[in-house]
Amino acid sequence: MTELLNIEGLTTQFYTEKGIVKAVQDVSFSIKKGETFALVGESGCGKSVTALSIMRLIPDPPGKIVNGKISFNGQDLLGLKEKEMRAIRGNNISMIFQEPMTSLNPVYTIGDQIAEAIMLHQKKDIEASWREAVDVLRRVGIADPDQRVYEYPFQMSGGMRQRVMIAMGISSRPDLLIADEPTTALDVTMQAQILDLLDEIQKEYGMSVLIITHNLGIVAERADNVAVMYASRIAEMADANSLFKNPLHPYTVGLLNSIPKLGEEKQRLMAIPGNVPNPLRFPSGCRFHPRCPICNNDSRCMATEPQLEEKEPGHMVACWKV
Repeated sequence: MTELLNIEGLTTQFYTEKGIVKAVQDVSFSIKKGETFALVGESGCGKSVTALSIMRLIPDPPGKIVNGKISFNGQDLLGLKEKEMRAIRGNNISMIFQEPMTSLNPVYTIGDQIAEAIMLHQKKDIEASWREAVDVLRRVGIADPDQRVYEYPFQMSGGMRQRVMIAMGISSRPDLLIADEPTTALDVTMQAQILDLLDEIQKEYGMSVLIITHNLGIVAERADNVAVMYASRIAEMADANSLFKNPLHPYTVGLLNSIPKLGEEKQRLMAIPGNVPNPLRFPSGCRFHPRCPICNNDSRCMATEPQLEEKEPGHMVACWKV
């Protein structure tokens, strides 16, 4: 498959009164056309900031992309002027944000918000944009779309609002759809419906999907390739089958061991000891070493930060002990 997105050494920081928050550091991965790529990890590890960096939506100040390269279809996004980036954002690259209630404007109807995006990116007139808004709502499974376009976000359930966000995201038929926690706060039935909808649309449009989640069940079912993030860096990266069959980084092992398993006797779930480090004061050496079960006070783990290395074909890990 042809490469669509390539990220090399991405580093994004926030300059605050308390110090520099190193939100994303030296992150590199690529996404091929038609691929589903998952970015997973605990809350605060840098997943969403990575996505916002791709979209060039980091608020400046206090945030800034200080290093790296983001190439999309062979074009360097970080070298584009804001006007040029706006032509790509929402058109070639779309994003479904984490909280639809706060992402949708409460004082405009659903139709207004979808039609605005269509007029902006597809250059259609208002009547054609409203017809397209109705069609795309029907496409994402919303009943009575001719009436729903006149409703406001507060009149819809969480699942309906998430479908509206997907409708806005796919209205321009993007090459890359970034889905940031697309099933947050939804019940399991609605989660399955939303994910099935994304799969269906992806196959129909042939687009790539970057899914950001902490739900490893979603990753196992939907992803082709996976990158596991910890404390602003990628700890492990591989295809989904390899990662689940043979996790190598102790952090990934800990995440997988914390998932309840069917058919086993009742027992307490295993937890990763300790806490996620403060991004203002990351530990020296490997950032996972204070919580790592295999570190055993190894001087390399405590003093020198490991880099991603290919431990098995296509399986990258940043760990001294593997």
